[in-house]
Amino acid sequence: MEVVGWIIFGLIAGLIANMIEPGKTRGGLMGTIVLGVLGAVIGGFLANIIFGIGVSGFNILSFVIAVIGAIFLLYLGRILERT
Repeated sequence: MEVVGWIIFGLIAGLIANMIEPGKTRGGLMGTIVLGVLGAVIGGFLANIIFGIGVSGFNILSFVIAVIGAIFLLYLGRILERT
């Protein structure tokens, strides 16, 4: 059940990141899930390095970190697409 929870967590985080940073996103629903889950991983890693906190389960702080990580990935992907 934990894997399904992380997939739903990633989907919601990816959807919110796409709403905050709108634009053409490839991959459809699966891409949004991957974006959210990778955003949680990268956001958690960076938050741990910078602030000493990270993604620690299903809570508001972890969700905010995941969304910020997903927005970072969207931004980075769009920069790389331009070059």
